[in-house]
Amino acid sequence: MLFAFSPLVGDQTAALRFLLNTYAGGKYKTGDDEQAHFITFSVVEWIDALTRNEYKDIITESLAYCIKEKGLRLHAWIIMPNHVHLIMSARRGFMISHILRDLKKFTSKQIYNAILANPKKSRKEWLICMFKRAGKRNSNNRDFQFWQQDNHPIELSNVERPRLVSDQRV
Repeated sequence: MLFAFSPLVGDQTAALRFLLNTYAGGKYKTGDDEQAHFITFSVVEWIDALTRNEYKDIITESLAYCIKEKGLRLHAWIIMPNHVHLIMSARRGFMISHILRDLKKFTSKQIYNAILANPKKSRKEWLICMFKRAGKRNSNNRDFQFWQQDNHPIELSNVERPRLVSDQRV
């Protein structure tokens, strides 16, 4: 993508700095990927779309896949009705940002399709409408947007390292 800029003044400079930091990965960038990070990602408009076990199962199965194949080290997690909290790190050679990108991309498609296929979902039409509307407002999407784009990672480097969920035998 190519951008052309005229000379900037005052608030324009601050706005450009914000855009560059946000979209160039500066504002919500992870620190040391091998350190634990607190991550939150939310459904667009804080819609409570994660109330059915079927949708939560998509997330937990995806987390298990990321542990096995994508280098995810999962320390703790919770799925709320409209957002997910993770305390995670990455194994050496993997990046948190790549794990999150893949996790969110896959789960958004799977949950969206599960909502479409569910004949019992009482708010199905409204949910699909909201996700499509969010997708139209974001040039990174073609058809819909399920997750908000930000993750707000906070490195927990001063915290004693918690026991890994992915290291425990179930």
